[in-house]
Amino acid sequence: MRPENLESSVHAPLLPEVQPVDDNTSNEGGSISGAIFNISTGMIGAGIMSIPATFKVLGVIPSFIVILIIGFFVDVTVEFLLKYTQSGESSTYGELMAESFGKFGSIALQVCVMITNLGALIIYLIIIGDVLSGNKSEGSLHLGILQEWFGIHWWNSRACSLVFIVLFVLLPLLLFRRIDSLRHASAISVLLAAFFVAICSVMAIHAMWVGKTQRPRLGPDFASGVSFFDLFTTIPIFATAFGCHVNVHPVRAELGRPSDMSLAVRISLALCVVIYFAVGFFGYLLFGDSIMADMLVNFDKISDSLVGTILNDTVRLSYAIHLMLVFPVMNYSLRVNVDELLFPKRPAGSVRFLSLTCVLLGFMYLAAIAIPNIWYFFQFMGTTTVMCLMFIFPSSIILRDVHSVSTSRDKVLAVLVIMLAVGTSLVAIFSNLSDYFGK
Repeated sequence: MRPENLESSVHAPLLPEVQPVDDNTSNEGGSISGAIFNISTGMIGAGIMSIPATFKVLGVIPSFIVILIIGFFVDVTVEFLLKYTQSGESSTYGELMAESFGKFGSIALQVCVMITNLGALIIYLIIIGDVLSGNKSEGSLHLGILQEWFGIHWWNSRACSLVFIVLFVLLPLLLFRRIDSLRHASAISVLLAAFFVAICSVMAIHAMWVGKTQRPRLGPDFASGVSFFDLFTTIPIFATAFGCHVNVHPVRAELGRPSDMSLAVRISLALCVVIYFAVGFFGYLLFGDSIMADMLVNFDKISDSLVGTILNDTVRLSYAIHLMLVFPVMNYSLRVNVDELLFPKRPAGSVRFLSLTCVLLGFMYLAAIAIPNIWYFFQFMGTTTVMCLMFIFPSSIILRDVHSVSTSRDKVLAVLVIMLAVGTSLVAIFSNLSDYFGK
């Protein structure tokens, strides 16, 4: 995704020139399987760890319904973007916003992308640091894997472990200039997410077999203090978990057949629906009402058996590796938008590419070390910038209809999407503020 100047048709500076593609003849470029993995990787991020906590609030059945509803509206808004991309000259999300709303629309998109992606990447680093080096919050010390294995030393502190990950794992992946080059890392990432689901499922089934689980609630438990407004605080979590709009155009640009993009998105959505429901259900079944906002914290415990300890470490480590592989896909859009905002009309060179990559990575590292708790910021993104990128902006493009291609059905859906996005966001913000100031 890369917003552009309305008066020019300059392509994203960090992408190669994209020539018009004939869907019937092009055999070069990225494959549909690579597109599926890249789109899925962009969705399956840090939000997956908070999904079991939404099951505690909503119950099993409402949670599944909400997952399906949000998945449906994500498919609708992605189709909005693709429809207008195919109808006009624009080849990026930013150009679509510039066509419809001028420079203001382009800049608004850039700001939302940068805030969303930057916040998400900082969250990734914080969680990776928690997994490797533990976390101390509210007077409780949670040891990381390195500290459990080797004891507490200066070299396995959060600062040192993250320096190693940043320099020797993340930086090499961030130096790829084409997003399709990350397809293998994306495939491994999705497989790790599936592995994580499988391990959680096995642990939950074993706990149920030995009678250590409680019966999951099918609906919200208002008797325990959950209010009607609290239900809306789960929407930002699900919305953030399905965010893929920023990667639609970069992936489409490298597809051998751009018309396959709709199919790739739908397969990715179906895959994520299955993964999210499985993680939510089995995570809630495993930990019950003691589930934390970040489920990974619940795995930070000393098991009575060697097998249990190995499983706990495997779950945490596989998720940390998953985030490391998701990181470069999410960083791709962030880097492009920062580049365009700072250098809107200058062609990109290798020096600027490398400098921007290092500066952004360095800032995210420092923020991950300095920020102790990002839960409310996570909620903030889910109710503001994420809602704009996923629902409000695509629907606004349809309602603006500068190419006169929107049908009556499109416009009705667009109005419905905007009303639901704005309404649920306002209620969620009100509920979060009430809980915060009521403490």
